[in-house]
Amino acid sequence: MTSATTNIALQNQTTSSTVYAYISGSAIDNGNNLFLLQSDGKTPYYPSNPNTTGSPLEKDCAIALGAPGNTVTVTVPHLAGSRIWFSVDNTLTFLLNPANGSTPVGLVEPAVTNSSDPNINTSWDFCEFTYNSSQIFVNISYVDFVSLPISLTLTDTSNNTQHVAGLPPNGLDAICSGLTAQQAADNAGWSSLVVKSPNGNNLRALSPTQGITINNNLFSGYYDSYVNQVWNNYISQPLSIDTQASFGVVTGQVDPNTGLMGFSGSATYGKPSASDIFSCSTGPFINNGDIEQGAITARFSAAFNRSTLLTNETQPSGSPSSYYQISPTNHYARIVHTANIGGVGYAFPYDDVTPDGGDSQSGSVFSGDPQLLTVAVGGGNASAGLTTQK
Repeated sequence: MTSATTNIALQNQTTSSTVYAYISGSAIDNGNNLFLLQSDGKTPYYPSNPNTTGSPLEKDCAIALGAPGNTVTVTVPHLAGSRIWFSVDNTLTFLLNPANGSTPVGLVEPAVTNSSDPNINTSWDFCEFTYNSSQIFVNISYVDFVSLPISLTLTDTSNNTQHVAGLPPNGLDAICSGLTAQQAADNAGWSSLVVKSPNGNNLRALSPTQGITINNNLFSGYYDSYVNQVWNNYISQPLSIDTQASFGVVTGQVDPNTGLMGFSGSATYGKPSASDIFSCSTGPFINNGDIEQGAITARFSAAFNRSTLLTNETQPSGSPSSYYQISPTNHYARIVHTANIGGVGYAFPYDDVTPDGGDSQSGSVFSGDPQLLTVAVGGGNASAGLTTQK
């Protein structure tokens, strides 16, 4: 069992002396109420119930990280659904919404698709973590967007170390260049994912799902030819999906009469659109609460993003070098993985799907006996440490 609190070392590896961190989550040992850490890095803040939506925080939660190379160590309790946020050259604005019945006070987080969001022109990013009685689990995420390089180093009480290097300092520029080059190659809309700051520099790169949120015509029809090929292929032969759970390997085949892909059990799928594939959670991939279907959906949608359904009749399959080799594919995910040192980090919602014994793409570190988690922002130490969690 883990201790009631743990320390996290936050490092400024940017070139700016104006860098802030924020930590938010649900307090597991305090009724899952909203938790933020105050600016001293030690004092918990459990916001009182505000009277109106969009109310300001009552406490200062901006943890100043100091000059480049400086480290600030903070202390957090058991938290679920937590994020460590970073911003450069400006603070972030968080707001509060009133509790609703059994739902605790809500946190209005920064958004990248709302042009009126007060943080829209600020350089900010986050990593995700859960710290409970069993373990700490942390990952870098690019599911929504890419902006600041973030690296993770976790040392346990036996002095074993896991390291996820993340992006180098020029990682965002490399990704934006890759998206622009892919746009020139297929004219599919990839350059629309590049967001510039008011001074013309690259500010962030949106994921396709977030790009579609802004422009619902973006990538319309992009995957249609591939989906049709998949459907035609699995009329005459079965597709096997290893649920990697108690349901074992299930087989699916397209019914030529209904046009539906049906798997042994209860899972049935119509043809997904590009937005369904990128999100992994809409259209035929919507979560209906069935656990077996959820396991199939994760692996089915991951194979669509990686474009591996026509190269192997069993999923999940292959090594990372075999992903994104057939067009159309999720070039955002391909470009993001290429830009990361070690090639790992969530680039779409089920990017943690991997064959048994395969290399994880998720960019995560975890331990049941953590001693110190170090989270660095800016990419200044992105090459430090050679052990990447598999």
